[in-house]
Amino acid sequence: MSSAKKTKYWHIKPDGRIQCDLCPRNCTLKNGQRGLCYIRGAENNEIVFYSYGKSSGFCVDPIEKKPLNHFYPGSSVFSFGTAGCNLACKFCQNWDISKSREMDTLNDYASPTDIVNTALLHQCKSIAFTYNDPVIFLEYAKDVSELAHKNDIKTVAVTAGYINPRAREDFFSFIDAANVDLKAFSENFYSKICGAHLGPVLETLIYLRKETNVWFEITTLLIPDENDSDKELNEMTEWIVESLGTNIPLHFTAFHPDYKMTDKGHTSHESLIRAQNIARSKGIKFVYLGNIHDSSRSSTFCHNCGEVLIQRDWYLLGKWGLNDQGGCAKCGVNVPGHFEKSPGNWGRKREPVYIHRIK
Repeated sequence: MSSAKKTKYWHIKPDGRIQCDLCPRNCTLKNGQRGLCYIRGAENNEIVFYSYGKSSGFCVDPIEKKPLNHFYPGSSVFSFGTAGCNLACKFCQNWDISKSREMDTLNDYASPTDIVNTALLHQCKSIAFTYNDPVIFLEYAKDVSELAHKNDIKTVAVTAGYINPRAREDFFSFIDAANVDLKAFSENFYSKICGAHLGPVLETLIYLRKETNVWFEITTLLIPDENDSDKELNEMTEWIVESLGTNIPLHFTAFHPDYKMTDKGHTSHESLIRAQNIARSKGIKFVYLGNIHDSSRSSTFCHNCGEVLIQRDWYLLGKWGLNDQGGCAKCGVNVPGHFEKSPGNWGRKREPVYIHRIK
């Protein structure tokens, strides 16, 4: 008997094929075929979801690892994903999960109740849908989120933002915070390297900014000679300021050779600093470097007086310069984000969790 779960984002075309309407790929399938994401496919003349309740693993992480620097800093987040992806990035850093075609690798079964109870057991502030894009396991993430919110646990999506408008509204209705991966600012990059398009991602970012209360931050992985030119970085950061404002934190992270892009070298420290300087010159107030050890360029500074607000050494927090209202303790200016009166104390630990051993 099939364990597939029914979905609602699809329609039958005049020729009898079934089109998945979840994301802009709009995969059009015959019964028995699967979409590019592999965990959604056509069965009995509808689109079904095959990995509900199945995970590639669970882990308690620092929230800064998502990365989210302005969403309850220092807190712990219960992280999990499934398999598959609706993009085809040649540089994928999680390709063993996102490109998996083996459902039996998803050997950690967990119901939404299991996940929330485990997050409570570990005293996590939030639950993150991550490792592969949660857009493709929307139904699973939604059920987890509804139960999490009843238990005062926040939910976080780490996503490429590649989703159609109707599903987008549904998906972000149960998300408290997101990190959106803006892979480049070039249609050529998206089409040739990711098998996707830039436009829908920009639409998602605008939607989040103008139509929701979701706290979100943006990450761009800088790949040498692919998306790191001054021209592209200038255009991208100008668009962010004009379309989203200056308060959205932006993370530039270092690339390492992986998957189908092993011919590229690592991103240099100098290239990351150059990108950060360009973003700051456009007026973006909070620009961070990641996947590289540079405490001063990973810490949060007051955009008004320059005081250190949150000192970071990798994922370990040091000086805390915020007042009880989430503003600068020195000059009082408001700092955008979600903060508590004191930082969390999870630190840099990464703690794998095996739900089937503790149920």
